[in-house]
Amino acid sequence: MSSLLDQTALSDIAERLVTAARRAGADTADAVAVRSMSLSVGVRDGAVEQSERAESDDVGLRVFVGRRSAVVSTNDIASEVAPLAERAVAMAKVAPEDKFAGLADAAALARAMPELDLLDPDLATVSVLEDRALRAEAAGLAVKGVSKSEGASASASIGGMVLATSHGFRGAYLVSRCGFSMSAIAGEGTGMETDYDFTSALHAADLESPEKVGRTAGERAVARLNPRKVETTKAPVIFDKRVASSLLGHLAGAINGSAVARKTSFLKDKLGERLFRAGIRVIDDPLRRRGLRSRPFDGEGVAGSRRSLIDDGVLTTWLLDSATARELGLATTGHAQRGVSSAPSPGATNLYLEAGALSPDALMADIREGFYVTSLIGMGVNQVTGDYSRGAAGFWIENGKPTYPVSEVTIAGNLVDMFASLTPANDLEFRHAVDAPTVRVEGLTIAGR
Repeated sequence: MSSLLDQTALSDIAERLVTAARRAGADTADAVAVRSMSLSVGVRDGAVEQSERAESDDVGLRVFVGRRSAVVSTNDIASEVAPLAERAVAMAKVAPEDKFAGLADAAALARAMPELDLLDPDLATVSVLEDRALRAEAAGLAVKGVSKSEGASASASIGGMVLATSHGFRGAYLVSRCGFSMSAIAGEGTGMETDYDFTSALHAADLESPEKVGRTAGERAVARLNPRKVETTKAPVIFDKRVASSLLGHLAGAINGSAVARKTSFLKDKLGERLFRAGIRVIDDPLRRRGLRSRPFDGEGVAGSRRSLIDDGVLTTWLLDSATARELGLATTGHAQRGVSSAPSPGATNLYLEAGALSPDALMADIREGFYVTSLIGMGVNQVTGDYSRGAAGFWIENGKPTYPVSEVTIAGNLVDMFASLTPANDLEFRHAVDAPTVRVEGLTIAGR
């Protein structure tokens, strides 16, 4: 653990790579170094099936020669850095020009490192992980109607990231993560149904209890027994909060600067326009304490800030890194994400839809017939047109109440219309990297028998 917490070696190699790149002929350069260690266990039927430990050190160097660039990476941090830097510069010299390539502007770089409480120094041991997984499985199996376990797992990890650039930025941070899950099977023979639950956090103190996770998984599986099919119709659809976040994922993909620059987004001409009903806000916050995607700076060293991507229903911004910002004639929003072997690209951090005023029960109270979705299948979304079609399961709503389970249906519409008719409930919880309350969407096609 002490070696993971000590980032001196990582900082040293990142700085040496940048220096070596300049000596080899690069005009500018940046280097990222990542160290990680993870533990994971899997159990089934009260016995440990799998236990793994993994450690890695990876470094990546990005160099610029004019507007030409190249990225190289290695996991051999003990080797001399000069050959790696020389290879990167040689590759950049023969790469095609990209007039938008380059480091982030110095004025946008983070000057202070906010304390975000990202590290739980007490990383769980293997025995603790086994205990969490076994307790979750036992709780799931104890639910009446659960016939067997699909298994439970638990994991914990800690990692450090260092970024150094040739225009003087030096930044580093450490993050821990932990979590566990359980998947239960209810019923027998051809009438079996399965469902799951999980919890994840940076600090173990923020996890749900294993008993709650297991019990929820079992209860969900039992509730899905004896599903019916429904006639094809058009009706209101309620997205349970565990699947409502997927709608935010589609929004984030559509306002990603890369998609907008390539003109492959159905929202490419919608900046400044109303997409949602008045009062609705979608927030991205990289500085939330203990947030699963929180970080003091982005993959280019740019300072992050809390942003209303949707404010009072209006689309206010794209998600941008430096290159896509230059291509669109804008400034980076601090959303660069980075691996050691690739150039930065934009992406969301802690993304959430603000809660509304109504409870989930009130949200569906006036629905004579509709569909309460708890599970989505497939990725049937066209990011160019916004057409939406996904397999779904859940419960049929009659007279304002979920009644019997439904499966083998498809819900379809267009995301522009879905966003415009969306109403959020008041049950938002911060449990994941993308969070949403239960939401209601009007007039979707429900394709059944």
